Order: sequence, then structure tokens, then C-alpha cells
Amino acid sequence: MTDDESGNLIRHPSSVIRHPSFDMIHQVRTKKLRLIPDERGRLMEILRCDDEIFMKFGQIYLTSAYPGVVKGWHYHKTQWDHFIVVHGMMKIVLYDARKDSPTFGEINEFFMGTHNQMVLQIPPYVYHGFKCISEYEALVINVPTELYKYSDPDEYRVSPDSGEIPYDWSRKDG
Repeated sequence: MTDDESGNLIRHPSSVIRHPSFDMIHQVRTKKLRLIPDERGRLMEILRCDDEIFMKFGQIYLTSAYPGVVKGWHYHKTQWDHFIVVHGMMKIVLYDARKDSPTFGEINEFFMGTHNQMVLQIPPYVYHGFKCISEYEALVINVPTELYKYSDPDEYRVSPDSGEIPYDWSRKDG
């Protein structure tokens, strides 16, 4: 959804893309993470200042979801997010509400976590949310480009079940 001049949400058709080789929403990027295991444990670099997707550092925080819980939708006007699921599995869904974007109205799903380690870069004005699809709590680290301002947060929300974004959070069997 995007706002028109009067602040109303504008509806438009979308396409849901689920195949791993899909065309991503404009400006969304991923970085596959390399796991380095040995007999002592494992190491996984997440984001380096010399990575192609690194922009700048605002802060780092951890959020979680319990099995079946959906957290979303929201977008930012300034902030870019960098999501990494470090424990469990999440279905992370993006919706491009930018009228001037070549992928306006498109939806992307990413299945991230224990079985698919990656960084997901999310640009401003792209709605995003996630659902825990593991049988236990999933943990997400975010490395946003901006510091969270408690007095003036850069966060704009839509309820996940409002119908304003054309997406069904239920499991797709078959």
C-alpha cells in the first residue's frame, strides 16, 4: 500500500513469487552466508564493512517470534534493514508499495534461518513482516542503517490481517 496525496492507502494487484530463482523486488538484495564448522563449533560472518551490501551502521538488535506468530506489516521511510535469522526458521515476506518502483505491487517470500543462512537487505518503503515456521522460537538479528528514535520512530504499520496488503500468511501446502 502507498499513500496518495490525502494519506489514503492505494490498492493494486500483486504477484506472489515463491521460487528460489525469482526476480527480487527492486533494490532488495541477499547475501548467502558461509558457515565455517570445525570440531570446536562453527563460525559465520554476518555483515562486514567491506561487503557489497553494507551501507552504514545504525544499531543491532535481536527480535523473536514463537511458532506460528506473525509480526508485520511495517515499513520505514529512511531506514534500510538487514535481517539475519540465526535460530529457527522464518518466512520473511516483502511487499513493494513504491509507486515509482519497477516491481510495484510485487511480493517476495524468503525462507531463512537454520536451513538457509543469508542476509536480507530491505529498502525503505518496502513493507515487511515475518512468521516463525519452526517448531520453536526463531531469532532474527537486524542491522538497520539508522538508530531507532524513541520520540520519532521511522516505522509505519499495517495489521497483518487487515487485508490492506494482498497476502495470506497461512501455510501453503501442496
